[in-house]
Amino acid sequence: MSETTKTTGVQDEAEKEIPETEEPVTEPVEESPEATAGENPEGEKEAEAAEEKESKGKTSFFGKKKKDNKLEQQIEDLTDRLKRNMAEFDNFRKRTEKEKSSMYIIGAKDIIEKILPVVDNFERGLAQATEGDPFAEGMEKIYKQLTTTLESLGVEPIEAVDKEFNPDLHNAVMHVEDESVGDNIIVEELQKGYTYKGFVVRHSMVKVAN
Repeated sequence: MSETTKTTGVQDEAEKEIPETEEPVTEPVEESPEATAGENPEGEKEAEAAEEKESKGKTSFFGKKKKDNKLEQQIEDLTDRLKRNMAEFDNFRKRTEKEKSSMYIIGAKDIIEKILPVVDNFERGLAQATEGDPFAEGMEKIYKQLTTTLESLGVEPIEAVDKEFNPDLHNAVMHVEDESVGDNIIVEELQKGYTYKGFVVRHSMVKVAN
């Protein structure tokens, strides 16, 4: 056997005697959250956003409900205040219109009361005029024009003769005993009375029987 063959055999035996080295086994090490805090920033942001959204949703639910109740209360208060203001304004408007109407009636009554003596003088003059007098006929036309104008304004004479005495319309200045008429009946009108739109401007001066 040659030397080369011997050498080769020795090397083979040496290789068999040397055990193969096993590769080192590394066990997975569980890393703490502090160690991995900066390794996945996108995941952390998503988790934080989800938590924030969830907490915000809960808060907004109760907060919105509370806010809606507050708004409803404010709307009710404002509506009630508006209704009261409208009612007060309507009462003020009615009161103002009534006051204006009363002031107008009072002013008109004063003017009519001053005109009535002129009407009385026309009636006295026409009562003394002779029939067929042209001047008296002209005055009678003026008198009719005056009374027609007063009637168009709402001035009306008060009925008195043969009517029962009414203290709201008549002013009794004389009493007579007359069995031909009933009690409290007006037998004569001494001065004509007038009303303006239902309001007495001047009471009738009358003579009452019994």
